[in-house]
Amino acid sequence: MKNEVREHRDEADLSQADLAAAVGVTRQTINAIERDRYDPSIELAFKLAEFFDCRVEDLFDPEFGD
Repeated sequence: MKNEVREHRDEADLSQADLAAAVGVTRQTINAIERDRYDPSIELAFKLAEFFDCRVEDLFDPEFGD
């Protein structure tokens, strides 16, 4: 799943550790999401969207066959 987490994090001038602490996960989890190696749970996706004050769809694109 493609995502825009890193772009949002960079715009907010946050480290991976800062974002991880804000949403209750480890820095490694944020790193894995940003590198497209881990798809977050629905709960985490909503926490990230709430943190960045955006829609889940603004952060994540499931890339269904176009």
